[in-house]
Amino acid sequence: TGYPLKRLYDKLSALPTADVIVALDSCFSGAGGRSVLPTGARPLVTHVDEARGAAARLIVYSATASDEITGTDPSQGHGLFTYYFLKGINGAAEADGEVTVQGLFDYVQPSVEDAARRDNRDQSPQLMVPPNGERGLPIRKDAAPAALAAPAAG
Repeated sequence: TGYPLKRLYDKLSALPTADVIVALDSCFSGAGGRSVLPTGARPLVTHVDEARGAAARLIVYSATASDEITGTDPSQGHGLFTYYFLKGINGAAEADGEVTVQGLFDYVQPSVEDAARRDNRDQSPQLMVPPNGERGLPIRKDAAPAALAAPAAG
């Protein structure tokens, strides 16, 4: 069954923190095995509502655009988005000793798009930041590049 994004955003917005960073490795279209909707279900939205999350201090990374499906890498045990997100946050997206919100996205998006293309499909991660949000917000400081195995070729 699906879980409404509005409910998720509302619950996360209630947390007593300055910023909430969310990474969603699922698709919103109802297609594919990693969907937040049952296979064959019609999507409830035609696009991810950027303003809903943005209004609530949320920084949201999503694995796909609203009309795409997520890809998995069985050799890694999780999705392509998660693989590159973890690799980036563990240092591959590091610049000047830190990983920032925008720097992580600038690493993840082309990495996932390239890996998905090798598998003959489209997958374009998205970043939603509040209107007054700080894209330069450090997520991790003094990050050292981590050694992770490369995903298997599709």
